[in-house]
Amino acid sequence: MTITVVSILVAVGVMLLLAVVMGWILGWANVAFHVEVDPKIEQLIEVLPGANCGACGFAGCNEYAAQLAMGNAKAGACTQCNKEANTLIAQILGCSVSETFPYKAVIHCSANRYQRHGCQDYAGEKSCAAANLISGIQDCTYGCLGYGDCMRACPNDAIVIEDGLARIRYHLCVGCRMCEAVCPRKIISIIPFRKSQILAVACSNREKGMDVKAVCKVGCIGCGMCQKSSAEMFTMGANLPTIDYEHYQGGDVLGVVVNKCPAKMLIYVGEPTEEDIKATQHEEMDDVVNSTPSTTMDQFRPDGVHDMTH
Repeated sequence: MTITVVSILVAVGVMLLLAVVMGWILGWANVAFHVEVDPKIEQLIEVLPGANCGACGFAGCNEYAAQLAMGNAKAGACTQCNKEANTLIAQILGCSVSETFPYKAVIHCSANRYQRHGCQDYAGEKSCAAANLISGIQDCTYGCLGYGDCMRACPNDAIVIEDGLARIRYHLCVGCRMCEAVCPRKIISIIPFRKSQILAVACSNREKGMDVKAVCKVGCIGCGMCQKSSAEMFTMGANLPTIDYEHYQGGDVLGVVVNKCPAKMLIYVGEPTEEDIKATQHEEMDDVVNSTPSTTMDQFRPDGVHDMTH
């Protein structure tokens, strides 16, 4: 009995001694290998949203903060930071505040399944990446496939699929580029929104007018009327116009261009202002202009197209 007690006491003593020794070693290591963290990094992390979306070009907000503090990153690259946050970041870095604009996604296609010609039944994997490998899914080889790869990739639930066409819910979009990366037809671009609503080219078909009309009811016919009306803002190339968003100012000129577009594929996208809502509160809004909010409950239609609308 005495031997057992002694053994227990010895074991307890050894464990206590080991605990003291290990505690001392850990304390010494904490001092010896301590790395000073730039207080700017911690301050920047507090200001950044913590979304870790990668839109800034770095793996996450912590890395972006570290690169900012070291002068290896550009202030204003975070697409989720508002004006107040960018002002705080500039104050922490001791630099001037440059004007920044939110970046959001634009889908360069406005044709739903009823406006496309030659749509075929597809029994394969319901994903755009898989469907894009099969010929004959639809006659237009440039348009939205509508199987929701962009919707599933979006971390903010900012994309819905309506009638086989992806639409952006702009009040949720932060320009993280996830949708742009997964679109196999590369019809999604991330652009600066200098206005709450901006004009967009809602077509990606690079064929000539007659060939476009043969596959789509609402495709661009490449007439160049937009460039003729506003050469400063529009540039024609490969039968499609492009818009100079770096110098986008909006205004009445663009309204004239929209009215002159025979294909009506120049559309406004984004969030309407309070003035827009008041001015059109008694009108039915065109569903091409603004995406319709919906729930996040996944649903599947009988035709197999993944949808999130009621």
